[in-house]
Amino acid sequence: MFVAFSDGKLIQNLKSKMARIHPTAIIEDNVTIGEGTSVWDNVHIRTRATIGEECIVGEKTYIAYDVKIGNRVKINAMVYICAAVTIEDGVMISASVTFTNDRFPRATMPDLKSLRPSEPDEHTLPTLVREGATIGAGCIIGNDLTIGRWAMVGMGSIVTKSVPDFHLVLGSPARSIGAVCKCGQLFHKFDDSYKGEFECVCGLRYEIENRNVRELN
Repeated sequence: MFVAFSDGKLIQNLKSKMARIHPTAIIEDNVTIGEGTSVWDNVHIRTRATIGEECIVGEKTYIAYDVKIGNRVKINAMVYICAAVTIEDGVMISASVTFTNDRFPRATMPDLKSLRPSEPDEHTLPTLVREGATIGAGCIIGNDLTIGRWAMVGMGSIVTKSVPDFHLVLGSPARSIGAVCKCGQLFHKFDDSYKGEFECVCGLRYEIENRNVRELN
């Protein structure tokens, strides 16, 4: 790991093994970026954000204060990641995904004479994206919730509550319609039968009971 500063001195001396940062990217002070990570054009990463190793941060993406991103995370173009978001290893975030962190936002104080500060405060609510999860293009992610391990959020969905491990959710608001494998395939659609053992076409096996999905060794 190394700390990249916005003065560009370190960026100019990067080797192929280290992070690759496009010259148009804005990297503020005290941002930590892991080896092998690529940060593309017009990305803006705010102070104290942490990004792990071998990640991809697509063009025009914004990453806010103190955001924590794990290793081997793929972030496509024009993604907005606000403060209080944590993203674990191996997550896929498709283009134009928007995270949120305030359920009742206002521009000003009640007297209309001063702007509310942009820094995180008591109204800032967290979002956690667990390892291996995928968020489809154009999704809006609510706050004070968790997207579970290896879950998948279909494109254009609006997530307003937590998503269990291995669930596929779709719609506005997003609802669970089935279970997805680690390989990304839908291996079971939820219907009147929520209990049993199931095998994906890739050979991985799972147990489902009351929509709780558990991987079998």
